[in-house]
Amino acid sequence: MHIDQWLEAIPPLSVYLIVGAVIMIESLGIPLPGEVVLVSAALLTLSHPSLSPLWVGVVASAGAIIGDSIGYLIGKTGGQRLFAWAGRKFPKHFGPTHIANAERIFNKRGMWAVFFGRFIAFLRILAGPLAGSLRMHYPKFLIANALGGIAWAGGTTALIYYVGEVAEKWLGAFSKYGLVAAVVIGAVVFVVMKKRLGREHKSDAEAPKQEETAA
Repeated sequence: MHIDQWLEAIPPLSVYLIVGAVIMIESLGIPLPGEVVLVSAALLTLSHPSLSPLWVGVVASAGAIIGDSIGYLIGKTGGQRLFAWAGRKFPKHFGPTHIANAERIFNKRGMWAVFFGRFIAFLRILAGPLAGSLRMHYPKFLIANALGGIAWAGGTTALIYYVGEVAEKWLGAFSKYGLVAAVVIGAVVFVVMKKRLGREHKSDAEAPKQEETAA
């Protein structure tokens, strides 16, 4: 069962809680499909009247901000030991190369790395713990974290929702126009074929008369 089908089968309140929880846990530094869950929930609001895209964006933003903040505290207290353990458990996400690249980006970009890291898969997982381990000033981290979380979660939800609405209307209009075009083409073909058959029938009827006249 796909994630969107799974979400559709549960109550709206549970959808909000799952979206917020998955994104929060991902932001702690645990690799989960947060973006997939967010996009699926945003698409689900198009067909589920009890789901609000506004609340999906709100809970997703809250999950991102809270999860990153907890991840920051974990990184600040655990530091490199945490990354060494995570590298053994999740080498595809926390391998030495991943950590080194992320540290280089954070040391060079600071708050911008936290903000834009929310839009990049592996930085989204590493942002909180890495900022904590590098002792980034927490107020600066919190500002960048909050702005990035709202821009990513709220922006993604709004984009998916409105693009889905436009696509739905366009496809609906396309279907109507297609039906009208099919009816018109069918009518034209019918008239043309009727005239053509009429001419053929007339020709067939005149042929014996011409033969009689010639005789």
